[in-house]
Amino acid sequence: MTTLRLSRWAGFWYLLVAIFGSINLAFVNPRLLVPGDWVATMNNIQASEGLLRFGIFSNIILAVVFLCLGNTLYTLFRPVDKSLARLMVLFVVSSVPQMFLQVTRLAPLLMGSGDWAGTGWGSSQIQALGMGMLKLYDEGAYFAYIFYGLWMLPLGLLVFKSRSDWLTKVLGVALVVGCFGYIAQFLQVFWALPYQAVASLWMNVTVLAEVVCIGWLFVRGPADHPQAIVEKVESRPIATSQLLN
Repeated sequence: MTTLRLSRWAGFWYLLVAIFGSINLAFVNPRLLVPGDWVATMNNIQASEGLLRFGIFSNIILAVVFLCLGNTLYTLFRPVDKSLARLMVLFVVSSVPQMFLQVTRLAPLLMGSGDWAGTGWGSSQIQALGMGMLKLYDEGAYFAYIFYGLWMLPLGLLVFKSRSDWLTKVLGVALVVGCFGYIAQFLQVFWALPYQAVASLWMNVTVLAEVVCIGWLFVRGPADHPQAIVEKVESRPIATSQLLN
């Protein structure tokens, strides 16, 4: 497989990550979550079970696609810098378990299923437990932002080293700077810092860098590295006539 073709596969997986990652943010969450009103949020979830399950399922697909992206990018950038490529995959794999916090969003459905009748818990206690699980998801989901950001650091360095043209260099720097957008978003939420506008602006830079990276992978990608060429030559079968000469 040529480097450009492999790069386009990476762009394809990255595009799917962007699509499935946007489903909850742009479609599901605005219809279910009411900021500051957990009771209304629980009512929305109980009234829209199918939408909730669709959001959870899309996040599971996102985890699988993200792993495929990490594997493809590792193969693509391994000739550039194997250590950085390995570090990138490590951060990608580390982020996947965080995605399964989505299961806590099922709490309002389980709380209202009627299976708690024999537990001795009152309806207010059950509702409080459901709201607690929702708050756990709301706060815990941002922990994944740490790894969403960290994996972009080696990716940016790999992109920077993959070509000598100025456009690739700028993209590499943008990815490195953008990686801290996710981390800034996590820190702002976790510590309740009064810098939401700054964190949101930084996230816009991050998203722009990722969108440009997807296009770069489809159109240009890294240059053929000498090590990759050597590996291709060494992997070719040697004819019997060549051995005899």
